[in-house]
Amino acid sequence: MNVEQLLNAMTPEVFERLNYAIETGRWLDGTPITKEQRDSCMQAVMLYQSKHNYDSQHMSVAAGGEVTFKSKAELKKQFSEAEEDILRVKVDN
Repeated sequence: MNVEQLLNAMTPEVFERLNYAIETGRWLDGTPITKEQRDSCMQAVMLYQSKHNYDSQHMSVAAGGEVTFKSKAELKKQFSEAEEDILRVKVDN
């Protein structure tokens, strides 16, 4: 399978499962992943991000294959804007 075939076959759900395996070191069923599986998953995730990631986080591969970095100020601004969307409810005991 070439890179384009791999990217065309990957769904967002597959991407999330591979990303989960990389982050936790385990498959969804709890089975540990091997180093070789982790390396392959990481390559697939980076390839997927290079084609589909239009909202890159602090340090990730953005669409087009560029590694993007956000400054601390950019991240603070992003999180403060997102905080406005949070509904705060005070619960009296």
